[in-house]
Amino acid sequence: MKKNMNIEWAGLNMGRRRFLQGAAAIGAAAAAGGLPKPAWSAVGSTLRVRAYSDLKSLDPAFSSGLPGEAVQAPIYNKLIQYNPGSEWGWQLDAATSIEQVDSTHIKFALRDDIGFTNGYGAMTAEDVKYSFERIVDPALDSPNKPDMGTLSHVEVTGEREGVIVLKEPFAPLWSIALPHITGNIISKKAFQEAGGRIATSAPTASGPYMFKEWQPRQKVVLVRNPDWKGSPAAFDSIEILPIDDENSAEIAFEAGELDFTAVPVSSVERLRGAAPKNGVLKEYPSLYYVWLGMNLDNPKLQNPKLRQAIQYAINLPMITEAAYFGIAKPSTGLIAPGLVGHREQSLIPEAGDIEKARQLLEESGETNVSLTLDVNNTTTFVTAAQIIQANLAEIGIAVEVNVHEAATFWTLGEEASGDQWKKLELVLNRFSMLPDPYYATSWFTCAQVGKWNWERYCSKEFDALHEAAAIETDTQKRDEMYRKAQDMMEETGAYRFLTHEATAILYNNAIKPALRPDGFTLLRYFEKA
Repeated sequence: MKKNMNIEWAGLNMGRRRFLQGAAAIGAAAAAGGLPKPAWSAVGSTLRVRAYSDLKSLDPAFSSGLPGEAVQAPIYNKLIQYNPGSEWGWQLDAATSIEQVDSTHIKFALRDDIGFTNGYGAMTAEDVKYSFERIVDPALDSPNKPDMGTLSHVEVTGEREGVIVLKEPFAPLWSIALPHITGNIISKKAFQEAGGRIATSAPTASGPYMFKEWQPRQKVVLVRNPDWKGSPAAFDSIEILPIDDENSAEIAFEAGELDFTAVPVSSVERLRGAAPKNGVLKEYPSLYYVWLGMNLDNPKLQNPKLRQAIQYAINLPMITEAAYFGIAKPSTGLIAPGLVGHREQSLIPEAGDIEKARQLLEESGETNVSLTLDVNNTTTFVTAAQIIQANLAEIGIAVEVNVHEAATFWTLGEEASGDQWKKLELVLNRFSMLPDPYYATSWFTCAQVGKWNWERYCSKEFDALHEAAAIETDTQKRDEMYRKAQDMMEETGAYRFLTHEATAILYNNAIKPALRPDGFTLLRYFEKA
């Protein structure tokens, strides 16, 4: 089936952005304030926003989820970008046209006015080829390789023209691969001169902003790109401040140190009635997923009956009430309501079953069980961990909660960061999500063990199901596949799915934010009000 996607590039004024299909349709179509003063003056402008973790890399192959994309999206271009607004869709960016000519071939043509800074020349189809193919190059071993799915290669057919070639159809191409991190187009020449990859400094940029500096644990600074030929960047600079805890971020907003931040759900009721001066509160449905994971390679967690006892002991409504003040609801798996693959209910009751948990623990033969639970240092997660600690104490399991700052927490399960993964027992984790279920299951395959798969769950059957679902063009069949995949994860005993959270953001009314439907920032499109 051919879907013509030739669309003329247009300016990015908020009133003229197109909103395309919703989250479910995107995959199917592809397969087929108390601010004491304003944050800027009349002469200059600096936009200050909060990120929930610090910069890890400016390399699209090695960036870490949404915080990485928040920094990279303003300095790099993609063929297509997400639309800001209330519906999931995309708009042209570096491409003047893009067309899926069949299930495995996508033709594109680039604009002729995009260049790389620092003398690296115009963006060409060779840059697109290099950018995309390096992600799937086994020698690079990119943790973001799953995002590119079934990419085979890119054929260069002209200086600014090419064809993306897939090995098999890939449903999430238009909702993940192209408009998210792996879609960022880099300069082939610049990266080759840098040895094939970069870390926390960028040799060149092509977007409306350029990378200026990173002050570890303090801020990332982006500045306006004077060579950008698209709609002008609204701000002279953007400062992205890593603040782990949303309560601290809210205080920073009220002190005039931030112009935009997510706020804790504990503040939502209060802010609904009385936002700070010059502050605007907005609420969004969340696609994040939060779960308790268990390290299957840890000697203490080898007994499946013990893992199941832990699952059944955990009471989700208690967690969502105490940690999320009843704003967030219990989840049924990785995939949020409204997306393909969402389960109406999980295999374990929301409230658990304390008697069954005690019975499973007895059947396990384990006695005097003591475990550690590692958690990121936010008020919400620490509170959730304390509820889990209390739940497990009811069945006689002692839990010690280990609290880590974000920079440390996000290395705990990585083999590349040392042997600390061997010490992991229980871990409370949260991953970001995109509007296709493929993005959820990608991180729990065998290939991700020691990278993002901290439970170290490895199943050939799961991997095969994950791969088959990615190329399936029948939406109903995909739905069944992803529901089964979540069943398989839960049946291991290594996962207790908790919540999808809720997203509430607070911003200065002197700015006009540009956000995805889940409330994530698209900083390159932020404007002054």
